[in-house]
Amino acid sequence: MTLPFPILSAIHRDLKIPSDYSERTGLPIYAEVELSQLVVACLDEAGRPLVLTKPAAQALMAMTSAALQEGIELLPFSGFRSYLYQKGLLLAKLSKGVPLDDILKVLAAPGFSEHHTGEAVDITAPGCPPAEEVFENTLAYRWLRTHASRFGFSESFPRGNPHNLVYEPWHWKFKEK
Repeated sequence: MTLPFPILSAIHRDLKIPSDYSERTGLPIYAEVELSQLVVACLDEAGRPLVLTKPAAQALMAMTSAALQEGIELLPFSGFRSYLYQKGLLLAKLSKGVPLDDILKVLAAPGFSEHHTGEAVDITAPGCPPAEEVFENTLAYRWLRTHASRFGFSESFPRGNPHNLVYEPWHWKFKEK
C-alpha cells in the first residue's frame, strides 16, 4: 500500500506496520486536520486541553451540558491526535513488550485513527477508568446510546465491528448534519 503522506510512510516504516494494514482492517486513511481548525473543547480530568474541530467541540459541549441536565456526567478524555502522537502511543505499548499485532487491535495505526480528524472523542464517566470496556455498564454510556445521535455523534467501534478492532464503547465520532 502506498501512503498518501510522506510522514506516514516514515512512521509506518519505523513502527514496522504491515503493508497490508489497510486491507486487513478496512480502515480509511485520514488526513490530519489543520491545526488552525482546532479549538479547545474542554479540559480533561487531568486539566489538559482536549481539542476538536469547532463544530465537534460545540456539539460535544452541547451534549455534555444536556447529559448533565439529566444528572449524567460525561468526561471526555481524548480528542485530536496527530500522527506523531499516535506513533508515541504505539511506541509506549511496544516499550512495555506488547506485540505490535496486539497493539493494532486496540490502537489504529497512525494515519488510520479517527482522532486525526479532530472529530473523534473518547468519553468516560466518574469512577470509570478511561478506555475500558466497563464503560458500557455506566449510565453515561446508556445515555450516549440513546442521545448522542441528536448531537451528531455515533459509536465507531461496536462489538463485532468489521475492522477487527476491540469494542470501544468510549469512542464517539462526530459528523456534521
